Formats: sequence, structure tokens, C-alpha cells
Amino acid sequence: MAAQEPSPPPSSLEGNKPGFPKKILANKLQDKHLCNICLKILRRPFQAQCGHRFCSYCFNKAVSSGPQKCSACIKEDIFEEPTSILKKGCAFPDNAAKREVEALEAVCINEECSWTGTIKEYEANHEGRCDFRILPCRSCKELLRANELERHNERECPERTLNCKYCKEPFHFKNIKAHDEICPKYPMICEGCAKKKIPREKYVDHIKLCTKFRTPCRFHVVGCDMTVEKEKIHDHEQACSYEHLNLLLHFIMGIKLHSEKTKVAELSRHCQELELKVSTFENIVCVLNREMERSATTMEAYNRQHRLDQDKIEILNNKVRQLERTVGLRDLSIVEMEAKMRDMSAATYDGVFVWKISDFSKKRQDAVAGRAPAMFSPAFYTNKYGYKMCLRIYLNGDGTGRGTHLSLFFVVMRGHSDALLKWPFNQKVTLMLLDQNNREHIIDAFRPDISSSSFQRPVSDMNIASGCPLFCPLSKLDTKNSYIRDDTIFIKAIVDLTGL
Repeated sequence: MAAQEPSPPPSSLEGNKPGFPKKILANKLQDKHLCNICLKILRRPFQAQCGHRFCSYCFNKAVSSGPQKCSACIKEDIFEEPTSILKKGCAFPDNAAKREVEALEAVCINEECSWTGTIKEYEANHEGRCDFRILPCRSCKELLRANELERHNERECPERTLNCKYCKEPFHFKNIKAHDEICPKYPMICEGCAKKKIPREKYVDHIKLCTKFRTPCRFHVVGCDMTVEKEKIHDHEQACSYEHLNLLLHFIMGIKLHSEKTKVAELSRHCQELELKVSTFENIVCVLNREMERSATTMEAYNRQHRLDQDKIEILNNKVRQLERTVGLRDLSIVEMEAKMRDMSAATYDGVFVWKISDFSKKRQDAVAGRAPAMFSPAFYTNKYGYKMCLRIYLNGDGTGRGTHLSLFFVVMRGHSDALLKWPFNQKVTLMLLDQNNREHIIDAFRPDISSSSFQRPVSDMNIASGCPLFCPLSKLDTKNSYIRDDTIFIKAIVDLTGL
């Protein structure tokens, strides 16, 4: 296949057209000369990488909206990506096919035209110039041969424009009669003096002054049907004065009689209209009364139903409040159960407990601000049926350590098996702040004072905490250290199980 060259930009093909019509071929048509898009004879052929040919106009129009599948490849069942994808830059001018097509013998497709030559000559010298091509008239849209258009536009087109020979104004030929009836310069003939060529715009002024123009008698409104020349109107009125007076008398009497009859008829009609309106209003009032009675009955029923609905709403509101209280109690129970489950999951039963305290910075700030000065750990045990214990920590210190030390205390809690245990509690307790690099833990230990109430058998949920108010200086935690890592510290408690 020939080396591919980019397709020319669409701007260079603005004058292009689709393929030539098949009818211009003088010889037998061959498929290789056809565009695979418009299916006409190729005009400025392009060959795509799949081998199919297209008019340059057709190809660029097809790929202007993006890559397209070659319909010819699909039709021939040889479609293969990416070869059969048409896109910009993947087709080249096929000059060999162009020369072959342009050399084909051609005839003009317009009837009665005897032109012959090659397709190249047809495009260069004859296409668009043939005197026998069919074109529409720009005015009336009638289809005519090109060599007939000039005569048609000048003499035959019903939409052609003419200039009035009197007023020189333009108008459409089909409106010629209408224009003659309104043309201000159109020549008219006086019916009185027979003067000719009086412009329409001056005709009224002429007949006002023309003494020969016949005009109706002034008594035509009362019955005189004579028309008289203006110069003879006075003679007519003198000669027919008796007839005019008689006509005038009959006219006046007729007006008077007609007026009285009209008044009587008008009063009678008005009375009938009033009677009809009264009857209509009476019917409307009856209907409205019935509607009012029905509305009152319906309103009473609505009021009863409203009261019943209000009672039901109150009952339902009470039920909702009861359910809300029940749900609230259940939510509280769930929270307590979740807390117990967390405590149980964190509980140990060998006297050793590690307490992870995350979000240390925030909890320390809460302690400094007094919002949560102390925290209790989950419970832990010496064994399953042994002592129940927990830790209490003050992140900003307590007692003598307030504001200077981290205070850590040990708390004996009331357990299920207290009746089976030895009292007072007398096991050694070791408390530790773990170094997360496992180098230097902070450790403190004590043995219970058996005379202290903190180590007697609990009578409430927990005894008074006992331990180390000066467990760890806060300055150790404020500087760079290995005790706080990822904003988390670990506290460890070890209860000596000796003797248990």
C-alpha cells in the first residue's frame, strides 16, 4: 500500500462536492469508480488504509464527528480493527484513481444537451454552466432551464416586479389590478364634463368644482331620487318645491309614528326581560337555599368527624409518646449492653490488664479544661471468679499532682463472687506507663493498706480509688518521648496473684 499522508484539513475542501452522478458516464459503469459513501462516481478520490476509496468531501464529512467504521469493510465482511476505522489523518489522495476517473468519457445529464467529453472537462468547463440545467426561479420557485430564466424573469414570472407607469412605484405583476385601484396617479374620466386623464388623487377636488357633475338632490334622504347637474340644482329645487315639502311631511310623520311604536315595543320588551330575570332569581334563591341546607348538614357531619379524628389523633399521640419512651429505654439498654460488651471484650482474668488510651491530646485538653478530669478503664479480674478491679486516671493530675503530674489510681469494684473471696484485698499492685520502644517503662507499685476502706469488701459499685497521685511528671509527656505514639498511650496494671 502506498505511504499514508494526512488528509487535507477541511478548510481546503470547502469548495468540494460529493461524487459525480452516474448518468454522466458514456460507457459502462465500474464499481471501482464509485465512492463507498455517496455511491456516486469518485470526485477527488481518497484511499483509506483499508483500501476503499471515497470522495474527499464524503470522507472528511464522515470523520468530522470522530472515527467511523468503514461500511464497505462491514458489507464485504472484512472488517478488522484498526485498519477498517476511518479517521482524520488515515487516508491519502489517490492520484492514480483520480487520473483514471477524470479520463472517463462523459455526457451531459441534462436533456437535449449534446455536450460530450471527459469527466475532467465536464467538471472544469461544463458542470454548473450548461444552458440546459434545471434551476428554480428565485421569485416563484418554478423549475426552468438556465437559458430560459432571463426571459421568464422579464416576461412570465408572476412574482416579477414592475414599476407603475403612472406613479413609478414597484409592485408584483400579480397585483397589477389591485395597484391600479389604489394608484394615486391613475388617470380617471369625469362623469360630468368628460375631462380625461385626471389623476385619482385630484379627482375629488375636480368633482367639487365641476358644474357638469351630476349629484343627488339634497332631498334624496326623504325620497327624492333625482340626480342633477350642479349648475342646475337650484332650478330643480324651485321646480319641485311642492313635491319636496310633501316628501318631507310624510318622512316626519313616519319618524314620529315609528318613534312611538319603538318606545312601546322597547317598554314591552324591557318588562318581559324583567319578569324573566325575577323568575330566574327566584329559582336561583330556591337552589341556594337547598344548597345552604345541604352544606349545613354536611358541615355538621364534618364537625362530628373532626371531633372523632381529634380524639383518635390524641390516642395515637399518646401511643407514639409511649412508644418513644419505650424506644428510649431500649436505646438506653442497648447503650448499656454495648458498654458492658466493650468492658467484657476488654476484660482480662489473669490480673494483668493493658489499657489503651487513644486521642490523648484531646482527652488531656478536656482534663485541663475540667470537662472530663478523670477516666475509668474497663474492669479486669484476678480470675473468672476473682476480684473485680479497674483503673482511674487523671490526665492533668489529682490532689498533690494536679497540674504537674499524671495521676493513676487502682479501684476495687463490687463483683459477683465477692462473698467467696478473702477480705480485705491484700494483693500487691504494680502500675506502669509503657515505653512504646520497650526501653524505659515508668513503674510504681504498692501493697494495699488493709485498714483502708479502699480495700474492704465493696458495699457500692466501687470503692474509693487508691494509688499514685504523682505517678508521672507531665513534663515527661510534653517533651519528645516514646510514651506517646500516634496520639496514644498504654497503661499496664499487674496484680500479684500470690496466695490466691
